[in-house]
This record gives sequence, structure tokens and C-alpha cells, in this order.
Amino acid sequence: MGRGKGRVVGDDLPLHNQLFWGDCRNVLALMRQNDRYRFDVIFADPPYNLSGNGLKWKNKRDGGDWYMVNERWDQFREGEEESYADFTRLWVNQAFRLLKPTGSMFVCCTYHNIAEVMLAMREAGGRCLNLIVWQKSNPVPNMTRRTLTHSCEYIAWFAHGKGWTYNYDLMKQEPDAGGKQLRDLWRFPVCQGAERMKGPDRRAAHPTQKPLALVRRALRATTRPGFSALDPFMGSGTTAAAAHELGLRWVGVEKEESYVRLVETRLRARGAEFTISPHPTLLDIQSEEFAEPEWRPSPRPEPRSRRLYLR
Repeated sequence: MGRGKGRVVGDDLPLHNQLFWGDCRNVLALMRQNDRYRFDVIFADPPYNLSGNGLKWKNKRDGGDWYMVNERWDQFREGEEESYADFTRLWVNQAFRLLKPTGSMFVCCTYHNIAEVMLAMREAGGRCLNLIVWQKSNPVPNMTRRTLTHSCEYIAWFAHGKGWTYNYDLMKQEPDAGGKQLRDLWRFPVCQGAERMKGPDRRAAHPTQKPLALVRRALRATTRPGFSALDPFMGSGTTAAAAHELGLRWVGVEKEESYVRLVETRLRARGAEFTISPHPTLLDIQSEEFAEPEWRPSPRPEPRSRRLYLR
């Protein structure tokens, strides 16, 4: 593998600041067999199981074309071997066991999948501290005109034990706190403009990219410099970007090759030092179930577009 700034390196570096290219169900299971992989905070934005209808609104005069999320990784169809509830229970249980006794875990969700998330976390032993409401200041209009506009998502905050970290005074300094206690209603815009990562087709490179300010606040509230963070669904790399800004060590897992390339491009632009591992050798563990895909250099980022995805 090559070396450089924001580099893809070999297996000789420390275990932190890593991106594993693989299925989180395999990678997390391997991490559990190595005590070095224990984290102070976990931020997870899993599939919501909303894809399948392919709705879109093209040639819109303001804001660009809009597309409903329609990705295979976000679909759990009836009759398949693994249900969405089974998938959620498996990854939650594996991730939660990697959390330190004093750690915090954030899971993004909507009303569509919050039941599965809450049940899985309860079974894993998590204690729900807050259900944070992310109010979108620029929500996408409801194209069907049959229901209210979906203008919020949720971030469930769980603790492993009693000694979790919460930077109370620091959160009082947040702009919308006004020097008072920060509330559980957080108002941030949906990613667009310069922050939105774009693909070769000039559409959003990841359909559900979370705002950096949103993820950064969650990590800033529950960590201190030097803490470690895990993201089981790295996607566009927002957790890694926020961790880099806050001086945290991070580990991410991503199944899709295009998103691995996206994370590499994003972090390389920030001058971050990290490792991309398409196999689990850094864990000193071998698994016949873990595939070892071929790694190839990633392309440079494409020009930006105004197209916006719906979720």
C-alpha cells in the first residue's frame, strides 16, 4: 500500500485512526476478541430501511433535483434470511460490547426504525439518557402531499454504566444554549452546498450525510481530547472528520467501496493521518468469514452539485 499525507498505509501503524473496509458485523466481532478495541464513544448512523420506492423530483427550479434514498444497503425485504430487526439486534449487541463502562453511544434513527433500535439497546443493556431531536432547518418538502413534512430525525444517547462523560459547562456555551442548559432539541440544516460530498455523477456521494456540526456536538459533549471513537457505519466520514477536529482517536467500518474512497478523499483534504485496512490483520485475528477485497487508489473529488437527497 502507498504512503503519504492522509495516507493509505500498511499494517505497521498503531491501531487507532483506522478505517476498516468490510461488513461491520464481521469487523466488530473480530474487534471484540482484542481488548485494545474499546471505545469512549460510539456514533452510529445505521441503515433506516427506507429505500425501495425510488421517488424523485427532477427539474425543480429552486434547490436542485431531489431524490428519495434508494440504496440496496438500506433495504431489508420480507422473505430475506435476515430481517431488519435481526440486523439491528446483531450490530447493536456487538458495538455495545466494545463500549467502555464509562462510555456513551449515539444511534441515529427516525420513527421508522426507532422501535428496533430501542429494543436492541435495551436487550444489550444500554441505558437511554436522552432522545435528541434533530430539527432540520431546511427540510425537504413532502412530495406526496399526503402527510406532514418530515422535518426531524432522532439521535438516541445511551450509556453503558453510571460514570459517563458529559461536558455540562461546555455545552452551555453552544450558540443555541444561550448560557443555559443545552436542551435535547438540536436545530441544524440538512447537508448541502460546500459541505455536501459529491460523486462522479455530480449527485450527492452519500444520500444520508449527516451535518458535521451535529456529529461534532455529540462527540464534544461526551469526550475529552485523546478519547477514542467508533463509527460502525462510516459512510461519508463525518464522524472521523469531527474526531479529527476534536483531537480524538477514531476507528470506522464501511462496507461500500465507493464510501471508503469518499472517506479517504475527505480526510486527505484535512491532512489527517489514518490507515485503511481491507482485511483484519491489525487485529492479529484471522477469520474465514471476512472477505479481503482488492484495494485500488481512489479518484480525486468531482465538482460540486446542488442536488439534494431526501431521507
